[in-house]
Amino acid sequence: MKQQLIELSQRYVAALRKYLKQGLRATSKSALGLGRQAAALGLETLELARMHEGAVSTLELPPGKNGMTKRAEIFFAEALTPIVETHRAARQSKMDLNRLTETLDRRTLELAATNRQLQRGIVRRKNVEAALKKSGEHYTKLLKDSLHLQEGLRQLTHQVLASQEDERKKISCELQDEIAQTLLGINVRLISLKQEARNNTKGLKNEIASTQRLVIKSAKSVRRVAREFDRS
Repeated sequence: MKQQLIELSQRYVAALRKYLKQGLRATSKSALGLGRQAAALGLETLELARMHEGAVSTLELPPGKNGMTKRAEIFFAEALTPIVETHRAARQSKMDLNRLTETLDRRTLELAATNRQLQRGIVRRKNVEAALKKSGEHYTKLLKDSLHLQEGLRQLTHQVLASQEDERKKISCELQDEIAQTLLGINVRLISLKQEARNNTKGLKNEIASTQRLVIKSAKSVRRVAREFDRS
């Protein structure tokens, strides 16, 4: 780096000497080239100013505001342009960087807010899923209980029907027995009447009345059983 500065200082002295010799015909092309080289090496304004002062001292320019000094200042101003532009670009870059940083900070805050909303949404979704799961389990239990009750009701209905059927059979058997006994009694009375008819007319009337009572009793028994069937 030091060697590069020495070489740049030498080129600066040579270019300034040539510029001053050319007079009004001189251009600032060489000054701009030196300024770009200085900017490439990372020199600041003060360092280039010292290099210019050294060149002026080496060339032994007369002090004061004469023509040579003014033209040397013009040369320095042209050589300083790339560094100034570099500073301006750096400032613009810094401004751009600041804006980008501000934008990044703002986006970071927005992202953090969005992330918090997302987390809350995830929590709500989990709560809803848990509630749905719990509700599903509850309704599943209700369905099982309902099916169990239906099965119990079906079995109870079957038992009631079976009991009713057994009751009907029992009543039917009792009715058959009772009618059979009544008919048997009537048959016995008729046989007795047949025998009494030959000898005793008064006794025949009594037997007929008794037989009639048996028939009426039998009819009442049949009606009673029929009513019980209707109620069942």
